[in-house]
Amino acid sequence: MKNKLYIYAFAAMTAISLGSCSDFLDADNKTAGGQTADEYFSTAEGLKSFRNYAYYSLKNIVAQTTIFEDGTDLYIRVRSQSPSEFQQYSLSPENGDVKSLYISAYGVINNANGILEYGGQDSQYAPDARFLRAYGYYILTQHFGAVPLSKGYINNANLEYPRTPLNEIYQFLIEDLTPLATDSRLPKEDLEGNASQRAVCALLSKICLAAGWDLQTTLGNASQGTYSKNIDNSNNYFSQAAQWAEMAISGGSVSNLSLAFADKWAPANENNGEVIWAVQYAREGFPGDPTNSGHGLQNDFGSYYGNSTSTGYKYCTSSKAPSTKSIYLWADNDQRYEGTFMTTFYNYSNDDWANTGYFSYYNNAGNRDKLPIGLWYAPYYMTTAEAEKYIADNTARFAKGDAVNDVYAFIVGDPMTVYTFKSDGSYTKSTSGYIDYQTKVYGAPCVKKFDDPGTIQDNTNSSNCYRDIVIFHLSDMYLTAAEAYYMNGEEGKALAYINDVRARSGAERLSSMSAYAPEYSVSASFQLNSLDLILDERARELYGENHRWMDLRRTRQLVRYNVEFNYLIPDAAAMSNPIGEIKWYRPIPTEEISSNTAMTAEDQNPGY
Repeated sequence: MKNKLYIYAFAAMTAISLGSCSDFLDADNKTAGGQTADEYFSTAEGLKSFRNYAYYSLKNIVAQTTIFEDGTDLYIRVRSQSPSEFQQYSLSPENGDVKSLYISAYGVINNANGILEYGGQDSQYAPDARFLRAYGYYILTQHFGAVPLSKGYINNANLEYPRTPLNEIYQFLIEDLTPLATDSRLPKEDLEGNASQRAVCALLSKICLAAGWDLQTTLGNASQGTYSKNIDNSNNYFSQAAQWAEMAISGGSVSNLSLAFADKWAPANENNGEVIWAVQYAREGFPGDPTNSGHGLQNDFGSYYGNSTSTGYKYCTSSKAPSTKSIYLWADNDQRYEGTFMTTFYNYSNDDWANTGYFSYYNNAGNRDKLPIGLWYAPYYMTTAEAEKYIADNTARFAKGDAVNDVYAFIVGDPMTVYTFKSDGSYTKSTSGYIDYQTKVYGAPCVKKFDDPGTIQDNTNSSNCYRDIVIFHLSDMYLTAAEAYYMNGEEGKALAYINDVRARSGAERLSSMSAYAPEYSVSASFQLNSLDLILDERARELYGENHRWMDLRRTRQLVRYNVEFNYLIPDAAAMSNPIGEIKWYRPIPTEEISSNTAMTAEDQNPGY
């Protein structure tokens, strides 16, 4: 490859040379046998390997968390971890995570275009390619806004790719994807990581919803999150988003939210009927080192619980513990709190990683009521009397005995109630401010949605998770439909979808959208509205799933939520450059602008 542009970093020859990286890529380096890339990819075997690699390249996007979740209302860094540039909005165009997302998204796009180049529009893999290309552009538009639109495979030294207006990108994606929703080359649904008609509908709903916000609303006051709607009745993106979301909901074998929330995310229940599309991982049969070739989503959302090789607890980075707002999101009886967070850590003993410690929750589930407790996190709505009764009823389990770890229990609120246990199960009690206590070990529960019970005991096992990364699922489509209907002025339909999501988890049904009254506290200047209900419901249902920053940017609430809930952001000026431009998007990487002869410094996003 001669081309040095970031956006075309993944070329055909690169795809061949990486053939040994994964069991998802069957191709060997055929050039060693005398075939050129053009010759190989023009064969059925070569085209199939290119298609497999295109799917594999998604992993460079979906396993990132910092760029998708930091700088929002839901997460904080703890144990003296320095805030990230994303949390403080101090990003520069040289930021490595920004470069990585930009490169990776264009890698998926160019791989998809390569499949179309070698196989043509009539090949069996053309629908997969168009779907993947659209997903790559969806990610790029949500983070960078207008970007160069490439419809063809790039394997030359051309350096001229101008930014394409956002409306043209959205229109191209919608027109290109729409026929795929009924394309017989795609299955109606798929649970093995491939494109399907149902996944196409889900992606179209996301793209149309984003287009509605970006093209048919106008920002008012950023700090107040106000906007006006200027919907074109001849091309109503919100109406289209609702229709596509409903098609995604009805387009599979499961259309009702009948599966318990915890079961939906149970490790033993991957590929359940609520999954619409997921990026697949598999430890078994992996040709490389299985200890470091997965992803780290199970390690990102929690505090640090000690060295996992000695504590038997899960390794966590302390980079995304729950924020003060987060701990108050789930009301009493909402099963999503227990389904999202690991509230009981079992103590570790006898060097038995499989049956004691953190993963014994899964591997020794039949003995949960007998296992010694190391950490217990009670929700804020549990009274002191209720918590202490549970402790009294389980005194023997709170006694350290021959287990490894000191024992603590918490009522997770602000302030925190902290129980520090003695060896015999008796305890002392204290209170501390929530943020203050998070500087200490064990201060917050961790997300368990991505837990992999097959994790190898290693304190550096941040790439040892092989759970599939779910991109689209059923309840997300319910809430996408709700948001689209709300923006289209159909609150009754929006509320019905919201209540269906709430009812599945035992949360109280709402009589109206205005009846919503969250448990977290807000300042007098923060006036709750119906959009806050939708965003809070998305936070409860999709916590930790790499949606939050895009949700807040899309709905024009990014500044409002950060000023209110991110203690690092006192005002809109903290999210702006010196001349007052707000950082609504990520910066275009410096080297992309300098290498691309069709772009200049004026093409940089506002704020940078």
